[in-house]
Amino acid sequence: MAALKNVVVAQSGGPSPVINNTVRGILDACKMFPDKFDKIYAAWHGIEGVLKEELLDLSAQKEEEIALLRTTPAAGAIGTCRYKVTEKQKEDYDRIIEVLKAHDVGYFIYIGGNDSMDTANKVARLAQEQGLDLISVGGSKTIDNDVGDSEFKLVDHTPGYGSVARYWAMAIQNANEENMGSSPADPVLVIQMMGRRIGFIPAAARLADPKRRMPLQIYMPESNVSIEELTDNVNDELKRSGRCILAVSEGYEAGDVGAARDSFGHVEFGASTFTAQQIIVNHLNNVGIKARGKARGQVAGTDQRDTAIYASTVDLDESYKVGQNCVVIALEHGAGYMSTILRRPGLIYNINFDKVPLEQVANSEREFPHAWIAQNRIDVTDDFIRYARPLIGDDWVSVPVINGIQRFARLQPIFADQVCPKYVPQGYR
Repeated sequence: MAALKNVVVAQSGGPSPVINNTVRGILDACKMFPDKFDKIYAAWHGIEGVLKEELLDLSAQKEEEIALLRTTPAAGAIGTCRYKVTEKQKEDYDRIIEVLKAHDVGYFIYIGGNDSMDTANKVARLAQEQGLDLISVGGSKTIDNDVGDSEFKLVDHTPGYGSVARYWAMAIQNANEENMGSSPADPVLVIQMMGRRIGFIPAAARLADPKRRMPLQIYMPESNVSIEELTDNVNDELKRSGRCILAVSEGYEAGDVGAARDSFGHVEFGASTFTAQQIIVNHLNNVGIKARGKARGQVAGTDQRDTAIYASTVDLDESYKVGQNCVVIALEHGAGYMSTILRRPGLIYNINFDKVPLEQVANSEREFPHAWIAQNRIDVTDDFIRYARPLIGDDWVSVPVINGIQRFARLQPIFADQVCPKYVPQGYR
């Protein structure tokens, strides 16, 4: 009988309302195979936890705390990171292999987006080159829904997107109520939404109003609408309706946003000096809108990706099964794959959990389909609504509440003994 191997699960990049349920899915699936897996560790704050040999023992946690991962949002349970291990950082890769070997790790499962899949792919290749008995698998995650291909043959959607889409469907509904009431003084409301370079998140605003009864305009990065055209669009809507709501991607080209960038080179809009929303509001108020009152702005911040009460029940179930599928892939197919969701053809929403080679999704960045952008470039088509509507579910998630506040998972700080020399990651130096 082959010796049991340990498992390390880690996550990277921005969190989501359902990311912890993928961790739970991995843990629960591993426990179904006691003849294959021994300890299940979580790398504390992603790949940085591997480099620093900080391995949280998930096997030693209370069952009720693991169960609570289902409705615990964001990444506080095991942490995430934005640490990029580049091709040049040979010492880091050697250290990753050293730590995994020292702790008899036979399975490495990395949850994340396109950059994370690149790291998982590099670890898989390195292990193969060094003859290490290690299976590296990826678990898909990103609220931007930008992992994979524009034909949806590799990835239909990623866990996290359905919940953020639901958040905005609800938020736009509520913003419309506000705008209806305050429109004599504040006829224009500009709402900035996440979405670096792809329009899936701002497109979700249309789910709040599929019949198109609101004076709603959607500005995605792919729409290529100038701020001058935006101004004309707003004034046209003010003439028609007396008010206007703008759902604007944070990646909308409004001008200089004082951009800060993370280690992957991505713009950190939430950390930037100015926002697209503020530039648009300032511009509209400076040039003058064709209505009494002022344009006002709203930036939701990170709550759109870390709010449990807006989580989609469909997204939660799928994120859990994506985690389970990671384990199935590791056992049945081996290294070099990502757990993915594929949609079955037909009018009724059904999916399969499948696998895709890591090299096909590593550093991938698909585009929002041009055919889903309306001719006026400030709306989306019904085809997008048919695609996205099933992902947001039909009911509210049940979040445990104790003494009036949400009850989240609280894992105990039980870490594996450190047996390797102390190490400072190359990115810190």
